[in-house]
Amino acid sequence: MEQRKKKKPGLRKWIRNLLLLFILVIIAVAVYCIYQYNKGLSEAADGKYKKDGQSFTPFQGAEPQFGEINILLIGSDSRGEKHSRSDTIMIAHYNQNTKGLKIVSLMRDMYVDVPDHGKQKLNAAFAYGGPELLRKTVKEEFDLDINYYAVVDFEGFSKIVDIIAPKGIEVDIPYEMSYGIGMTLHPGKQVLQGKQLLGYVRFRHDRLSDFGRVERQQEVIGKLKEQAASVHSLVNLPKILGIADPYIDTNLDTPTILAIGKGLIIGKSQKTETLRLPVKDSFKNERVDVGDVLNIDVEKNKQSLMEFLQTNEHL
Repeated sequence: MEQRKKKKPGLRKWIRNLLLLFILVIIAVAVYCIYQYNKGLSEAADGKYKKDGQSFTPFQGAEPQFGEINILLIGSDSRGEKHSRSDTIMIAHYNQNTKGLKIVSLMRDMYVDVPDHGKQKLNAAFAYGGPELLRKTVKEEFDLDINYYAVVDFEGFSKIVDIIAPKGIEVDIPYEMSYGIGMTLHPGKQVLQGKQLLGYVRFRHDRLSDFGRVERQQEVIGKLKEQAASVHSLVNLPKILGIADPYIDTNLDTPTILAIGKGLIIGKSQKTETLRLPVKDSFKNERVDVGDVLNIDVEKNKQSLMEFLQTNEHL
């Protein structure tokens, strides 16, 4: 009995030192995260979305169902005007159960019914009423509930890319790209950094027009997702969030962002599935009062979208 009593002070001291070490580690991690986040903020101090939720009308997204989250991703091509059209429109579909990510690209020239504005190009919805009107349009046209939105200022895209993929992203450029992107990209396999990659995904003056650009955007999103799931990106996550914050207006809360990020890292081996709307043989090129449009077969595209978003759990 006496021997056991003599050991207890030593055990208590060991436990106390372990707890102290644990606390110090937590403090060190917290200090590191705050420092990296503030460092990211300082590098992106000129971002146009410094105050989330104040640039657009309130977003009325539905609550996520069955562990599935739909995020409306909008790339803004604003050059200072008050009502800019959306340059890129995507839906990121994340399944919390399978950890899978699917990307749906919506062609901006689709001729759709915009609530209270009649027939318009899809990207006009953002100009007229921001993410909320675009959400309503997607719901009315494709019967899909959107839960969250994220508007990305392209000015910050290159900075975010350079943090996620500091060594760049390898692409195979099929032909020279220059018109409208402020640079010249030459044909061939090469590694592109942030600003060059932005030019690559925005170029649209080729034989495929917007269709080619959508393919390139989906390609880059998939490769960035692979990079984001790496240890490097996990370590730099606070800085990435700091840099991204002023360039992104979103109603995603921090816990949801972290949960999705954790899930993507766990499921990093899964390939990102992609879909383009309108699907093949479901539209006609026409010229109407709002310009050149894609007049779509709504039902065919709605069915293709629903089939694409289904998981084995629902079959």
